Amino acid sequence: MKKKLVVLGLCTFMVCGCGKTIPTLSNGQEAIVSFSNGNGISANDLYNDLKNNFGLESLISLIDKQILEDKYKDNLESANEYADSTMKALEENYGDDLLNAIQTYTSYQTIEGYRNYTYVGYLQNLWMEDYAKTQVSEKDMKKYYEDNIYGDVLVNHILVTKNVSDDATDEEKTNAENEAKEKINTIIAKLKESDNVKETFTSLAKEYSEDTSTKEDGGSLGYINNGTLSSSYDEIVENAFKLKDGEFSTEVITTELGYHVIYREASKEKASYEDVQDSIRTTLSEELLSTDASITIKALQELRKEYGMEIADSELQSQYARYIQNALAQAQQSTTAD
Repeated sequence: MKKKLVVLGLCTFMVCGCGKTIPTLSNGQEAIVSFSNGNGISANDLYNDLKNNFGLESLISLIDKQILEDKYKDNLESANEYADSTMKALEENYGDDLLNAIQTYTSYQTIEGYRNYTYVGYLQNLWMEDYAKTQVSEKDMKKYYEDNIYGDVLVNHILVTKNVSDDATDEEKTNAENEAKEKINTIIAKLKESDNVKETFTSLAKEYSEDTSTKEDGGSLGYINNGTLSSSYDEIVENAFKLKDGEFSTEVITTELGYHVIYREASKEKASYEDVQDSIRTTLSEELLSTDASITIKALQELRKEYGMEIADSELQSQYARYIQNALAQAQQSTTAD
């Protein structure tokens, strides 16, 4: 059921102490500030000034907070914990200077104001992630499955590092690099001459590999797949998928660890599309969020429409329309530039 949020404006201010009489200006409006000569500042004056200078930013924050707190009722505790932990980290970093830092580096003038910003931001991110998933098509998901999902592969590797100190000269570093590559190429040559690649690879790993955790086991990394190992092994995983069972790499594989030759021993069937479609959707939605700068704006714009948001103040409504238009234009420029 569509919910409707009617925004009448920032508010009509009633500022008075309990039991105090609210002063009235000569124009009949209630005063927030009065002077002895009968002049003053009315609630309407303050409202119009805030509206013209800060109104839209504050209004959008209030709108999103109200909508998101309704949509993510079960996540409010997590949002508050996130906001509290963020503020605690800032307090530990800035100490008594926290308020000054917030006022210097952000547009917020109070600690509570900035905390509210982090709280709402957490909820906004929940919606952006959910929205991005709805923008991923079944066609794109199936293409990703065909192109990027593999069964686990059983891989062995031999690692050769550049034995050189950090304070070595450029010439010494170059010589060490060439020596390491020559050793790897020697290993590849011996594998090409072998009648039993698996047996030869195991023997060469024990003789040459500088990965002490795997060399005695023939360089076995076990069954691996995307994300199984640290990012240091990404090149190894990528190259393993290019091989067939029983094949070894014939070109030097370079990682931040050093130089490698790998042997793909066996493989498993890849998971069914049904079993991995949720993870694929998440992967593609995260990619969409990182590459399309406009999606965050569209996501929140769509959510406000879903809740039937109407801004009754015509000036604020015009400001909001211009804000959305400008934000989308800037996002488009940013995406094009990237």
